[in-house]
Amino acid sequence: MIAFAANSVLCRQALGNDHIDPVGFTTVRLLSGAIMLSVLIALKNRAASRTMLQGGSWQSAAALLIYAITFSFAYVSLDAGIGALILFAAVQATMIGVGLWRGDRPGIVEWAGMAVAVGGLAYLLSPGLNAPPLSGAALMALSGIAWGTYSRYGRSVENPMAATAGNFLRAAPVMFILTLILFSNLRSDTEGILLAVASGALASGVGYAIWYAALPGLAASTAATVQLTVPAIAAAGGVLFLGEATSLRLVLAGTLILGGVAITIWEKSD
Repeated sequence: MIAFAANSVLCRQALGNDHIDPVGFTTVRLLSGAIMLSVLIALKNRAASRTMLQGGSWQSAAALLIYAITFSFAYVSLDAGIGALILFAAVQATMIGVGLWRGDRPGIVEWAGMAVAVGGLAYLLSPGLNAPPLSGAALMALSGIAWGTYSRYGRSVENPMAATAGNFLRAAPVMFILTLILFSNLRSDTEGILLAVASGALASGVGYAIWYAALPGLAASTAATVQLTVPAIAAAGGVLFLGEATSLRLVLAGTLILGGVAITIWEKSD
């Protein structure tokens, strides 16, 4: 969870201080993530490394690409903690929404949990002195929807780590080509590139490897619940490493959002 939260802190550090542009950050992040995941899988199982592209899919790679680019652009204006909270809320809303569309029928307690979470998000985004920029919030919400969609695609894969590597290997060259064709005002310094590499290779590549290694020992409800810590860790990282302020709005909204989602998850697990 620390690795996942670190993506928010690293991205905000790079983009908030203008060390690199969002497109360049995304390109370097995806490329370094693809390389790290490929190396980790090759070290673990050489046979699996030859079938990584077969394990992923183009629809998952597209969702990954949309998630990564909107994530980067959102952190031009959002603080680390607020961005992680909006991302998490959008991911969970997407997962729950797809379940509803497929016929899930939540009980009263689950509906109450969802209502509390939605109320918290509405409070976070409501007009006021400490409200996050609407454009950044909208981009992060889109990023969360894309990641929720990506997660849904990946629920049925037999080897999640190999599939993730395959998806990174698909998305990274597409992003690189789009960068060459569509963008000419790229800018970066050494710190920006290093932060992007750390986000892709360590926070994403190594982070996913650790997560998939831990998953077999976790119950589904435990795995879902432990992810509630990510926005809190990201907010703490923003305070400690970026000097971001923690507002009462963020604390109250975060409590409502995470509490509401927790109620829904725990009720589903009963």
